[in-house]
Amino acid sequence: MSRLPVLAIVGRPNVGKSTLFNRLVGKKLALVDDRPGVTRDRREGDASLLGLEFRVIDTAGYEDEDPDTLPGRMRAQTEAAVRGADAALFLIDARAGLTPLDEEIARWLRTQTVPVVLAANKAEGRSGEAGLIEAFSLGLGEPIAISAEHGEGIADLFEQLLPHLERETDEEEGEADRAAPLKLAIVGRPNAGKSTLVNAMLGQDRLITGPEAGITRDSIAIDWSWRDREGVDHAVRLIDTAGMRKRAKVEDKLEKLSVADARRAVDFAEVVVLLLDGTRGLEAQDLRIADAVLQEGRALIVAINKWDVAENPGGLFQGIRAALDEGLSQARGLPLLTVSGKTGKGIDALVEAALALRATWSARVSTGQLNRWFEGAIEKNPPPAPGGKRIKLRYITQVGTRPPSFVLFGTRVDQLPDSYLRYLVNGIKRELGFATVPVRLAARAPRNPYRPK
Repeated sequence: MSRLPVLAIVGRPNVGKSTLFNRLVGKKLALVDDRPGVTRDRREGDASLLGLEFRVIDTAGYEDEDPDTLPGRMRAQTEAAVRGADAALFLIDARAGLTPLDEEIARWLRTQTVPVVLAANKAEGRSGEAGLIEAFSLGLGEPIAISAEHGEGIADLFEQLLPHLERETDEEEGEADRAAPLKLAIVGRPNAGKSTLVNAMLGQDRLITGPEAGITRDSIAIDWSWRDREGVDHAVRLIDTAGMRKRAKVEDKLEKLSVADARRAVDFAEVVVLLLDGTRGLEAQDLRIADAVLQEGRALIVAINKWDVAENPGGLFQGIRAALDEGLSQARGLPLLTVSGKTGKGIDALVEAALALRATWSARVSTGQLNRWFEGAIEKNPPPAPGGKRIKLRYITQVGTRPPSFVLFGTRVDQLPDSYLRYLVNGIKRELGFATVPVRLAARAPRNPYRPK
């Protein structure tokens, strides 16, 4: 795996560096107190900001002291952290305004080769406006108004840090993901033939099967090696789960525990196979299970089992295809395959489809390609203007994979109708290669520090 990019937070004592550090790492790892000088050593943690993953360093307050003193040695540690980082976040206190030490730090940062993002902390309300305006004089570009304590200005901070901390997936990392075991869960209603199918995959009677519904109670994970047509072995972790009945019909405490265990197995999986009983077709409970899988962001395949004994197979397949597209409009066109746990037919095609689906689920589109598509999409269908006021969409970026996740930036995006967001999601799926997996899209608007509270 390639290393995470590194962000160093720097500033004079007591401007809120440790508070911001704690917010970025999602834990209270750094001590926070009103007294200056609480942080002395560099503290590091893995951070996540709207899906952007990076390593963050909380540094000691930068003070102008003799190098042999404790504050001087702390300053040397801070300087070393900045020089080793991919970007530096210079934090000032918007309420207190600029100090001579802020100006000295800015002069030093301008001599460094590390990109610098300037943020004015404690900018909530009107008390920070003067300090925010003063910060322009530091010569480090436009300051971002944030509140580390209240989480305000996070979208703006993300936007400024993204060009410096975005990590492209390299070939070695992609190969490592493909070499990792495929986590494949088999789910469905009771007696759909899940355990029989797993036994057929393994080539042995590893799991108890029979005509009685509900034999499987615990989710069973089994490691398996599958060989493709080119003779390449692929590691697979098969997860057989208990049947999921409609919630209202589940009264037995043990069955409730079994269903809960099956839902946890879905959380653990990368690709989920929803197994249908080919002698019964698609039922409402199947759609509920499929929707729950997609809501969890997992890649989904629907497989029709007992295909060897299904009546009118052509009509059955087309009927299920149409019902899926209508009942799961958010996942129109998801893979639909046929298998037989009894004869083993269709198993190779099922695993091939699961491996391909995982690759799509884990894929990342380049920022350039994404924004070229985005510009064309909004030119073809501009966003609406509710109340006569224009919604301006600025750009879009992919912030995560597994499932593919995107953030849309612009002004007044909170007024975008759901229909327009669906238009964008459908475009991403159709034109950027994500048609078969769930896609998540969030909209973020920058905070206006001058807007009346």
